[in-house]
This record gives sequence, C-alpha cells and structure tokens, in this order.
Amino acid sequence: MTVAQVAALGGAPPLHTSATTKYSGKNASFLHHHHNLSKRSHFYNLKLCFNSSCSSINPIFGVKRRRFTPNLSLESDIPNPLHQEDTELNEQSKKNLQQWDSLTAKFAGAANVPFLLLQLPQIVLNARNLIAGNEAALFAVPWLGMFTGLLGNLSLLSYFAKKGETEAMIVQTLGVVSTYAVITQLAMAGSMPVPQFTATSVVVACGLLINFLNYFKLLNHIIWNFWEDFITIAGLSALPQVMWSTFVPYVPNSILPGIISFVIAVVAVVMARMGKLPEKATKFVGSVSGWTATLLFMWMPVAQMWTNFLNPENIKGLSSFSMLLAMMGNGLLIPRALFVKDLMWFTGSCWASFFYGWGNLICMYLCASISKEFFLAATVGLFVWTGYSLWSDSKAYGHGSPLTSLKVLLFGP
Repeated sequence: MTVAQVAALGGAPPLHTSATTKYSGKNASFLHHHHNLSKRSHFYNLKLCFNSSCSSINPIFGVKRRRFTPNLSLESDIPNPLHQEDTELNEQSKKNLQQWDSLTAKFAGAANVPFLLLQLPQIVLNARNLIAGNEAALFAVPWLGMFTGLLGNLSLLSYFAKKGETEAMIVQTLGVVSTYAVITQLAMAGSMPVPQFTATSVVVACGLLINFLNYFKLLNHIIWNFWEDFITIAGLSALPQVMWSTFVPYVPNSILPGIISFVIAVVAVVMARMGKLPEKATKFVGSVSGWTATLLFMWMPVAQMWTNFLNPENIKGLSSFSMLLAMMGNGLLIPRALFVKDLMWFTGSCWASFFYGWGNLICMYLCASISKEFFLAATVGLFVWTGYSLWSDSKAYGHGSPLTSLKVLLFGP
C-alpha cells in the first residue's frame, strides 16, 4: 500500500463570483448585497426579497428557511459555491451559521493531523533504507502510483485555491509535499528514472507557485488558464489508464486507454477555449480536473478491494492503523464539504471514509486481521460522526430534518 493510495481528497475538487439564489414569489424584486460572515468563509451575492411569501418559518428552530443552490457536478468550478443568506434573518440564525462555518473550518484544518501521521512512516522507512544502503527495498514502492497521487493532490489544490478554502488547501499541499518527498527518495534509490523525476519536480514547483499566487490574487489569468488546461488534460489522460491497469493481467497490458483519453482531452480543451462547445459542455470541461482528481482517489480503494478479492492473504499486510487514519482524515472533511454544499468534495470525502477506510476495516475484520472491539469502535465512531455532521448542518441552516441538508446537496432546494 503506497502513500498515494491513502492520500485524502478533499477533495474532492473553484472560484469567481458565486451563483445567485432564486426566490419564488409574485412581483418579487431582488437586490444584490455583499456580506462577510466570518474570517474563514464568505457569503456572496445575497438577494433581498421584499415579498413575504419568499421565505417561511421553520417551526422547529424558529428561524427562516434559506433557499440556496448546491454546487452541482457540472458547476463544481464555480467559486464560493453557495453562501447566500436572506438579510432579514434574525441574529440567532446568523450566529448559528457563523458558528458552524467556523467549526467546520477547524475540522478541515484538523484533518492534517491524521494525514501527516499517515504518510510519515513511509518517509521514515525509506530514509532508513537509504541510509543503510538498501536501495532495493524502495523498488517495492511504484513511482507511477506515487505520481498519480501527486497529480491528484495538485489538481485538488488548484480546486480549493480557487474556492478560497484555506484549510483544504493546506491538506492538499501536505499531500503534494509528502508525496514529492517519497518520490525524491525513489529517485535517489534509482527506482524512478531521472528524466521523469526532473519533469515531476518542475511540475510540482510550478504547481505550488501558481496555486498560491492565484490564492493571493497575484497571478495573471492567462497563466492560470494554461495551468487549468494542463491539469485537465493530465487528469483525463491518467484516469482511464489507471483504471485499465488495475485489471492487468486479466486485460492486455496497454497504454492505449491513456493515449485515447489524452487525444480526447486535448480536443475538448482546445474547443472549449475556442468557444466551439455548448455552454454546459464548456462548464463540464472547466470542472473536469477536480472531478478526475477525485475519481483517481476514489478508484484507489477500488483497486485495493480488487487486490483483496484476488489475494485475501494480502489483507494481513494492511495496517489497521493506516486505514483508521485515512477514515478519520477524510471524515473530518465531510462537515465542511456539506456546509459549503460542494457535491464533488462531499462525494470524495465520504467515499474515502466509508469505502476505503471503513471498507478495508470490514475486510480485515472478516479475515480476523483485527479484533471485534476495534472494528465496532471504528464503526460506531464513523456513523456517530456522520450523523452529527448532518444534524449540525441542518440546524445551522434551519432545516427540520438532518437529512434535508443531504437532500439539498444532491438534488437542490
């Protein structure tokens, strides 16, 4: 199991001005307002509705319901997905939302702890082998898998930098730096060819510089557009190839899927930049880099499950502590993704928590690799945390049911 396979998303998965909320109501008129609710998160483009039928009172929480549009899949690169509020909300409602905003940001920041603990052992082990002159041991870590994870981290870093999600940016930056540290060790051992390592180093340096310049509004938009096109093409090329390679030798060992997807990606990006695609197709191309990065991370658990199915004895080689840390790290990102109504981020975080972390713990429990008490404690903790996230989000937004936030995220208001 490589570090890239346990990297987090956060996801999965971008920003200018936020989409606007539409309120229903006869003869209603709207005014746009800009309002900053906290230092960590911003709510943009508020619409004030003067018709009393535009909002209703939630009898449970005693606050007005807020209508908003989730960050849908084809619009995942819209900045600041949807933080819109009715200016007529009472002070208690605003306070609840501010508190949940601040708390989810702290949860996302805390995710760095399990991810750091998750990746340090691999780096330390590689360092010990290099010092001992045991370079052959590093050949057990496939550099191509590490590069795929690195590419996913860079894509998601761009996504969150554009959204202004500072804590998620730190998570992805940690993933980039730690994965690059492992790749450097592989190059020192001769496991990774020098030309590929040099090219990777250039991409990492440029990616980190571009993303942080863009975050601080210091980057020319032409350079940013070029970088977005690059990660879109790279992600679309890597995803089908990684999926195909998972099932080798049951399928022929070929690079044809990567070549075909590369050509399709180049054509799609060029046509989008030339304005030759419909509006929805252009939006899809603009958001595809974040989704491909998320799908890359989502596919890694599938590959692990496939390996477990073919070789059940290999399950004993998995670290239950690593699976628990992966589940915890991605679980801490779920509340923030739910709060900002980012479908891609929420999907990737939940997938990694339930399918990768908890899913592998199920396999280990069934194979008697972990104790019943350990498995039950992890299971109860995950489901209680998820329930708390749904309940708190619904309370902050003034919904009557904990499932309403999930419904709005998936299907809209």
